[in-house]
Amino acid sequence: MSFNTSHQGPPSGLRAAEPRRRKSSKGTVQVKNSNGRLQLVFTYQGKRRYLSLGFEDTHETRELAQMRANQIRLDIISGNFDETLAKYKPASALSVDEPEADDPQVVPSLMELWMQYVEYKRPQCSPNTMYHVYGTYTGYLERIPTHELKKAAEIRDCALQLIPVESCKRFIVRLNACCRWALKSGVITENPFEGMAQEIRPPKAQKNDEDTDIFPFSPKERDTILQAIQENAFCNKHSGYKHSFYYGYVKFLFLTGCRPSEAIALQWKHVSRDLKTITFEQAIISTKEGQQLREGLKTQERRRFPCNGIVQQLLAQIKPQNADPEALVFPGYSGGILNTPSFRKTVWKSVLKGLGIEYRKPYQTRHTFITLALENGLDAKDVARLVGNSPEVIYRHYAGNKRELFVPEF
Repeated sequence: MSFNTSHQGPPSGLRAAEPRRRKSSKGTVQVKNSNGRLQLVFTYQGKRRYLSLGFEDTHETRELAQMRANQIRLDIISGNFDETLAKYKPASALSVDEPEADDPQVVPSLMELWMQYVEYKRPQCSPNTMYHVYGTYTGYLERIPTHELKKAAEIRDCALQLIPVESCKRFIVRLNACCRWALKSGVITENPFEGMAQEIRPPKAQKNDEDTDIFPFSPKERDTILQAIQENAFCNKHSGYKHSFYYGYVKFLFLTGCRPSEAIALQWKHVSRDLKTITFEQAIISTKEGQQLREGLKTQERRRFPCNGIVQQLLAQIKPQNADPEALVFPGYSGGILNTPSFRKTVWKSVLKGLGIEYRKPYQTRHTFITLALENGLDAKDVARLVGNSPEVIYRHYAGNKRELFVPEF
């Protein structure tokens, strides 16, 4: 796997200047209040047009109405205007020459609401948040066959079949936020997702089981996280240490798929002199007395991991001269065992939040490695040997969802 450390993103702190007010020009669309409801007024081909949006006049709905107005104006100028207005009206009907009164409100689909909600959130969120968070949930919604609000329970049940339970719960939380916004804006009259996320509970066998809560990072998310840690992009200026201290540790997790408890227990005596092989045979576990070393691994006594060129290069960069065989490969900043709860709180959370990437535990680096290994053609049985799982677990939780079935010619 290669790591792209190039950084792309808009300059921070820049905002477009407010345009000067000028006389109406071609394609100008006005947002007006008509009997307490917002309405778009414009002229097209010599005819005065009125588009009732059905929204109460609030600050939030004004922003939404202006986005609709901007779209109409751009379409008129570019010659792509939709004369049926189906493209522009979320919950109203058109009247030509005179506004229509007492139009029955059309209930928008969940997809229509969601896209409006995404546009409402866009000015408030970073590009990373829009891509990684809202882009992910848009993808989920596109996979669901129905978008009727009255079928909210069916949407939930379908999502439970398509994505992991914990991911589904987060998805429903977002849909609830979307419908709560739409309800407050007067677009809908009730929120069918209210309280639904609290009813989603993983089976007891899955609760707090990091091996079955699978929500891997994408390659782009992985590379962005590593770059941010390496460059101390979100490190508090008053911090006693730099995030970059943990760069090797996080990159190692992504490159090997080992459990964090195995990585922080690794000593240089477990790494061959030529850096080609790592032997995992112990782990650091949390007890009432604190972190303690335990011989053996979660599912086996030990396993050997063959290092590719990237892992060898990383180990060569971080290995001290005349390294003590008993020394930890990834110690804490002050020496001793790396404190994983402190790392999550002070480094990991701040980096993901700063990047706008939905929070996931560092354990998801393991799921990321397994997922990408399968997607790049490694056999499930070989992946199982690399990460210390059984082939059955790999097939059940990863390969079964990733492989496309086909019938060979024989």
